Amino acid sequence: MTAPTAAPAEAQDTHAHIDPAAQLVAAEKTVPVQTRSERPHSYDPADFGAPTGREVNWKHTPVAQLAGLMADEPGDDSAVSIDLDDVEAFLVPDEEGAYGEFFRPEDLPSALAWKHARRGLHLRIPQNDEIDAPIVLRIDGTDAGKRAFGQILIEAMPNSRATIVLDHHGAAQYAQNVEVIARDGSRLTVVSVQRWADDAIHASSHQARVDRDASLTHFVVSFGGGVVRVNPNVELAGAGSEARLYGLSYADAGQHLESQVYLHHKGAHTVGDVLYKGALQGQGAHSVWIGDVLIGPDATGTDSYEANRNLVLTEGARADSIPNLEIETGDILGAGHASATGRFDDEQLFYLQARGITEEEARRLVVLGFLTDIVQRLGVPSLEEELLAAIELELQAVNA
Repeated sequence: MTAPTAAPAEAQDTHAHIDPAAQLVAAEKTVPVQTRSERPHSYDPADFGAPTGREVNWKHTPVAQLAGLMADEPGDDSAVSIDLDDVEAFLVPDEEGAYGEFFRPEDLPSALAWKHARRGLHLRIPQNDEIDAPIVLRIDGTDAGKRAFGQILIEAMPNSRATIVLDHHGAAQYAQNVEVIARDGSRLTVVSVQRWADDAIHASSHQARVDRDASLTHFVVSFGGGVVRVNPNVELAGAGSEARLYGLSYADAGQHLESQVYLHHKGAHTVGDVLYKGALQGQGAHSVWIGDVLIGPDATGTDSYEANRNLVLTEGARADSIPNLEIETGDILGAGHASATGRFDDEQLFYLQARGITEEEARRLVVLGFLTDIVQRLGVPSLEEELLAAIELELQAVNA
């Protein structure tokens, strides 16, 4: 495991250079970092080398298209606007010291966002409060030629309950950090929806800690954007904590939609469930899912499972799916992982067509049935309706 990183305000005692894919262990020997838990962390962008695309955490990403988010220069705050009308009641005063209780950047865009983003978007759900209506932050990109950095802290105090939706639209080059703390006994849902324009570039690092008897349900829903890379990192720190990580993506021609998921079972008797589903259509459509689960030495009684399913609808589309599982204790209830990528099930199509349903409608029903499973877990009816409508529009395009 990587040694704990110093507090943000303190000087970092790091190697002269940190390569995200390699660690200098001897003067003449370099050992590639293959597991998520071994990746270096730093709040200083200078500690990360510019990725080449050969590193383990970048080799499936079109690095050149993210070049605008790799330069150590301030962003343009006008490139992204955030609607706070419905969330002002939950914002707390700008508290520089509140950030970084758990968050530790593990790549260059995240470190740059830490350095250049303004603090102040700190949402706190008060202790024992139960908020029924979703709290929605609409985040709009205003200029695809400009870049911006964002930092959001979401904190659910003990025994609180709420749903937070981050809804992204428009176009910009946007590097974003989202830190989530679910304190003892809280029930928190965080939904990140990417409905960017085709020329948007979005790199986001979500890092969450879930404390004793708390639960986090986390969604990544990506439909729009040229390159969208949203990487969730969740630590089940407290005994009895739970995390459910769900994802839905629909990649069109030329789109790159990516999520690298890390679930760390640290406390005893924790429960984890990871399920990501994606559909792809069109020349050059590309999705990437990398799922890492670590069951630590003290995570006795753990029950964990991760899965990724992809449905390729046309020629020229590609899905990369890589599940990984590390177990450091033998005292667990269960652990497993699975991955599957394929085309339409001919038997399903035959069954539907044999009952008088046209091939076009049969394909539509198969895709809807495949993706609706994730949509219905959101628990936000208005958003579910919008996403189902968006899926219908995507299907009209592929059937046109």
